[in-house]
Order: sequence, then C-alpha cells, then structure tokens
Amino acid sequence: MKRSHILHALVAGAVLVAGWLVYRTLSQYTWEDIRSSIAAIPAVNFALALAFAACSYVCLTFFDVLALRYVGKPLPYPRTALASFTSLSIGHNVGVAALSSGAVRYRFYSRWGLEAQEIAKLIVFCGVTVGLGLVTLAGICLLALPGTAGKVAGIGTGASLALGLACLLLGVIYLALAAFVRGELKVRSWRFALPRPGIAALQIMVGTANFAFVAACLHQLLKGDAGYMETTAAYVVGNLTALVSHVPGGLGVLETAIGYLLGSAASIGALIAFRAVYFFIPLPLGLVCLLASEALVASKGETGLRNSPN
Repeated sequence: MKRSHILHALVAGAVLVAGWLVYRTLSQYTWEDIRSSIAAIPAVNFALALAFAACSYVCLTFFDVLALRYVGKPLPYPRTALASFTSLSIGHNVGVAALSSGAVRYRFYSRWGLEAQEIAKLIVFCGVTVGLGLVTLAGICLLALPGTAGKVAGIGTGASLALGLACLLLGVIYLALAAFVRGELKVRSWRFALPRPGIAALQIMVGTANFAFVAACLHQLLKGDAGYMETTAAYVVGNLTALVSHVPGGLGVLETAIGYLLGSAASIGALIAFRAVYFFIPLPLGLVCLLASEALVASKGETGLRNSPN
C-alpha cells in the first residue's frame, strides 16, 4: 500500500473517531440537559470562556512556530497556524496526540517540504512544550496559593511549597541544559536534541500561557464558584490524569478529576459547557479546514500546493 493511502486512511480514521467521541459524549445527556446547562451560564462568562479558549489555540500555534524554528524549517505563520489548529482541534478530541494530531501534522508539513524525521522532531518538541507548560503552571499555583492549591492536590502547605519549587526547578534545569549542554538528552531509548536557550525559554513561556488560558476558560464557566488558582490547580491535576489514562480526548476522566477536586463548585453543567467550548466547538472548524485543504490538494496536486507561496 502506498504511503499516501496510509496517510489518507489515518486522517479519515481520525475524523471518524472524533465524530464518534462527540456522539458518545453527548448521548449521555438529553439536548435539554445540554441546552439548560449552557443557558445557566451568564452570557458574559460564556463569551469570556470562548475568548480564553481562542487565546489558548493561538498559543498552540506558537508551539509549532517554535518547533519549526527548532528543526530549521520555518514556514509562513498562516500555514503554521492552519496545520496547528487543524491537527490539535482533532487531536484534542481523539486523544493520543502523538498519533492523532501527529498524523494530521504529517499530512500538512510533508507537503510543505519537511522530511519525516523533521516532523517527528517537531511532534516531540511540541510534546516537551506541553510538559513544560503543565509543570511550570503547577509550580506557580503551588507557590502562589500553597494552602488552596495544595488542598486541591491533596497535600499540606509545606509539601505544596516544596513541590512547587521542584516544579519550577525542572524548568530552570531545562534552561540550563539548553544553555550549556550540546547534543541530545538520552533517557533509555528516548532522545531529544536540546534547542537553543532562547527557544527553550519561549517554550516555557508559551506552554505556561496556553494552560493558563485553558484554566481561565474553565474558571469563567464555573461562574466564580471556585477561585482561579484553585481552578487552575484542579485543571492541571485533571489534565495530567487524562494524559496518563490515554482515554481518547480525556473523555470523562478530565471531568471526573475536576469534579472530585473542586466538589460542588464544579457543576456538571459547567463541565459540559467546558468540553463544548474547548473541545467540541473547535472540532468542526478543524474538520472543515482539513477537508478544504484536502480538496485544494486534489485540485492543485501535491507539487503545486508545495510550491504555492501561501
């Protein structure tokens, strides 16, 4: 089977799985449940949640911008933003981002001149950026409000401060390695070539800003029933739980973890609205972008699209 046929099958599979996941989640509730849960959220809060979700997706495009600089193949921002948004709007719902969003990224970047090895490095780089962002934001929460954030995480104030410092120290160590160590980090069979210090610093900044925006989106939908730092701590723990579980899109895992950590402050309506705003609304937009790009490829041909200036 030709490689192009395999890629088409992967993309089609991702689209079908994403659609099935949306159906499976929404089928747990009646349309009246969904409508009433969203209607209960003040319009201002809902609008702000949409704005913070949009800010997160903009931040995510800079994951790819930095990754392309890292592999030495920078592209015009519109192309990068298209590949990032399309792959992640689908990948967030399908789960196992390295495979789902990775397959879509490969579809875009391979036609724009990147080799398979370069795309693999780009995907790993973005994964490292995700980890750095989560760890750094967790450290900030634990140090800023050790009592509140520590309570959410199930630890005392002293342990919260110690863990917060450890989280931030990981970022400092990463920056130091990028500044003074050349070559690759090797952990068993896993290898990662360190970026330049400037790119490493931007990784931490953009990664942290992304998750701060996602937490702000959730906080708005909770209507102030929980503080921002408390919400952020719960989201970080919930997101880590979802990532470890490998459940597609963190379906049910994220909501269960946040609901457990925040208790009555996290109503089912707010959690349904959060999944709708951050996961389900971007999904059809991403699918439209993907299908439109595939149609453009079919009309122009791979070579013509690769040579197109836009």
